[in-house]
Amino acid sequence: MTARLLYVCVRPQRGAADAEYESFRTAAGVSAEEMDALDLVRSPLPALDAYDGYLVGGSPFNMTDPESTKTDEQKHVEASLASLASAAAADDGPAALFTCYGIGIATRTLGGEVSRAYPEDTGPTVVTLTPEGERDPLFGGLATRFTALTAHKEGSAEPPPGTVLLATGEAAAVQAYRYGDRLYATQFHPEASTRAFTERMAIYRDDGYFASADYDVLAQRVLAASVTEPMRIVRAFAQRFAS
Repeated sequence: MTARLLYVCVRPQRGAADAEYESFRTAAGVSAEEMDALDLVRSPLPALDAYDGYLVGGSPFNMTDPESTKTDEQKHVEASLASLASAAAADDGPAALFTCYGIGIATRTLGGEVSRAYPEDTGPTVVTLTPEGERDPLFGGLATRFTALTAHKEGSAEPPPGTVLLATGEAAAVQAYRYGDRLYATQFHPEASTRAFTERMAIYRDDGYFASADYDVLAQRVLAASVTEPMRIVRAFAQRFAS
């Protein structure tokens, strides 16, 4: 069987990348034969028509990092994802779901603004669908308010021009949007179970997302949350674009 979905890893940490792939694959409801994985930190992006759907994971990188501090690997990742966002925004391009770090790439590529003014703490947050989100092919079957998991240092006050805002939040007003029919972006993590998220937190506990000493308290808060709705977005994406 030829895989029609590609998980795009933008994490330098291999342990976090492998676990994130499994989270996306499980959420999508597909086998390993149906979803390939690409380490974009170390490899080039394939021809954009090689897959029907691209699933972009999170990263410790930030779009708003000073250019002088960005490594060659980070610059390669940003340029590659910008080309993917541009292709997905085209009427005949591949479908793509950008998550967490990836929404910043998509937003700037589409002419929007990203800043450090809209971070969210590590843990559960409440997401609310807009009326347009309630009618969207991917988001329309979700509860109008649901819990999702976040951990990010940057965000946006408004969605980029030409997009449809699908979901909002109190701390981060832009939680999800769509451009055209084939480009989706979420600020929250739609793929991770609470257990997988706490394991990822352990890998990044010294990367400035939260105080390292607070890990146990934050992990218990995450484990107590119910995050059934976000994973349905990944499943709907796979069914719509790669079934």
